[in-house]
Formats: sequence, structure tokens, C-alpha cells
Amino acid sequence: MDQHEKSTPPRLGYRVLTAVSRDPLTAPHRLRNDALIAAATGALAVALVPAVRDGRAPDALGWALLAGSVVPLAWRRSRPLLVLFAVIACIVPYHALDNTHAAPVPGSLLALYTVASTARPRHTFLVGTAVIGTTLTVMFGVGAHEGLEALRTTGWILAVLIFGVDVRVYRRYIASVVERAERAERTREEEAARRVAEERLRIARDLHDLLAHSITVIGVRTSVAAHILTVDPERLDRDAVAAALDEIAETCRTARGELRATLQVLRANEDGDEDEDPSHGPLPGLDALPALVRAAGAELAMPATDIGVPPATGAAVYRIVQESLTNAVRHAGPGANVTVTLAPDPAGGRLLVRVTDDGNAPGGTAGSGFGVPGMRERARSAGGTLSAGPRDGGGFEVAADLPLTAREALA
Repeated sequence: MDQHEKSTPPRLGYRVLTAVSRDPLTAPHRLRNDALIAAATGALAVALVPAVRDGRAPDALGWALLAGSVVPLAWRRSRPLLVLFAVIACIVPYHALDNTHAAPVPGSLLALYTVASTARPRHTFLVGTAVIGTTLTVMFGVGAHEGLEALRTTGWILAVLIFGVDVRVYRRYIASVVERAERAERTREEEAARRVAEERLRIARDLHDLLAHSITVIGVRTSVAAHILTVDPERLDRDAVAAALDEIAETCRTARGELRATLQVLRANEDGDEDEDPSHGPLPGLDALPALVRAAGAELAMPATDIGVPPATGAAVYRIVQESLTNAVRHAGPGANVTVTLAPDPAGGRLLVRVTDDGNAPGGTAGSGFGVPGMRERARSAGGTLSAGPRDGGGFEVAADLPLTAREALA
């Protein structure tokens, strides 16, 4: 049934409206169609010669002038003004010789309509005035009766001109509607492309924050266990090895849970839930900071774990601290002290986050990867700012300024 409906040709009324709405200068096959219309107009003119006796029958010159007023109509949409001038140049002597006056009327009106539907209204007014003035002058020169008849038929000329102007206005309106629709479609496509790019960046940032920290912690704990096993095998500290292995297992479980939560959020977004935010739901936030800092062997200065923050800000704080601890473990050097400080400012509605270390490794914690740029993007996505760089006297510092209000975080 659907295939039958799709294959059904459009109705005649729809095809007529489509043809009227189309720009005549860009219509397909316009030369062929105009040639057929000119041939039909010529046949009608020939039929009017014996049917309407309002002048003498055309002689050879009259037929030649009548043909000359019809043939240019084949190019009426390509050169509307030139075609109109050619038609006028033929019908003026045709009427002056008192040939059948009704014969060239269809072609003349068609040429006038074409000019009115393609030219500006001001040009149409000037052309209409010139045509009506020339027609009345010629017909009154032929005779008073012919002049009065031409004056009576002037209303048809005005009607054709007004109809042509109306068609032109309608076409321009349709063109503007189509242009707005195309512009809106381009905007939607650009917005979709932007969303895809942002989604890819967010996925890369989430996976980097999650896996980089977990792998670094696992590497450190594995090195500790290996060191204990190889330093003095005879005095093996089984409890220390077991503790290191337990911490490795716990880190793996935590990473697996966070990865599963991240994938769940991504799948929810793929299913069309565009309102889902990766900072909501099961992803870690501010409450998970103590365990994170303790696992990295750092110190936490935080007045309370129940600070009221938007989910976006809480997730950003967690990821920024996580990445900062990862960088400190990698680059600060052995024995470096790492401190995480959270200082809420209720009066200003801001949360200040600082992660500092006193390491002396070359290059500090800046590294050469995506850590610091990713943290800046995290802070910016939550409506805040972040700075990172070496400290005076050694070490490295990451400082973030994040909003405590949901409106600023969403902005």
C-alpha cells in the first residue's frame, strides 16, 4: 500500500502550483515548453482571424507580422523584455494596417504576463504604461471605433499585469520559505555535527580520566609489591604484599564499576535520552573524594563531604582531583607529598579546589599528554576555570574555581 502511494503521480493541482511557484528562469526544459506554448498561441491566433471580423483579413505582410509576434515567445522566459519589445514591434504595424485586431492579443498578453512575473514592479508599471499608451495611440490612429474598443480592453492588460505581479510576489514568498527551511536544516546539521564532536571529546575525556588514574595506581602498587618480594626474600612481609595486592584488586573493581557506569550513560544517550548528563547518576562525585585521595596516598583538607554542589560540579571536582593525583604519582617523584584542598566560598557561590605537590621531578606534573587540557575542559564544562603550573620553590599546583549553583554549572 505504501509503495503504491509512493508511486502514485502527484495530482494536477499540485503540479500546477509547483509550476507556478518555480522560478521561471531556473525551470527545467523552459525552452522546449515555451516553444510548445508559442506554437499553441500561434494556432489560436490563426483560429481567431476568421472567427473575429474586427478588421480586414491579413495579407502576406499581415501574416508575416502576426508570425513575428508569436515566434519570439519561445524565448519569453529567457529574455522577457526583449521578447516583449519584439512582439510590440510586430503588432504595432499589424494593427496600423487594420488587420484582424483580436489575433495577436493572446501573444501580447502572454508577453506582458511574463514581464510582470519576472521583472520588478516598478519596471512592470513603466512597461504597462508604455504598452497601454502605444496601443491606444495606434488604435485611435486607425479609427475612433477601434480606439474605443482598445480603451475598453485596457482592463484586460491591467488584469494580466496585476496577475503577473501577484505571481512574482508569491514566488518570492515561496523562495524565502524554502531558503529559511534550508537554513534551518543546515543549522540542525551543524548542531548535530557539533554535538557529535562534543560527545567524542567527552568520551575521550572520561576514558582518559578513568583509565589513566586506575592504571597508574595499579602500576604503583605493583611496583611496591615487587619491591617487597625482591628486596629481602628471606624476610618477606606477607601482610604488606597482601595489602598491596588487595589495593590492586580494589582499584580494578573501582575502575570496572566506573567504566560500566560511563558506558551506561553513553548507551542512554545513544537511545535518544539527550537530557542525560554524564555527571549525574552512578558516576562518582564529591562524596567519593576521600577514598580516591586515600588510595593515592595523599592528604585531603576538606571541611565536610556533604557540601551541596551541582552534580556537574561534583563530577568535575572528582575528575580534576583524580587526574591531578595521577599526574603527581607519575611526575612528582618518589616520596613527594600531595595535598588536596577544597575551600567552599558560600558568599561567592564558588568552590576552590587545589592539588599541590612538593615533587622535584623535571617538568613537574605537566606531562606531555592530554591531562591538563582535559582538566581545563572539565572545569569549563561545569562553568568554572582551571590553572595549572609549577610552584615557586618546586612542585606543581592545579587550581580550579567551580560554581556552587546549578544555574552557573549548567551555563
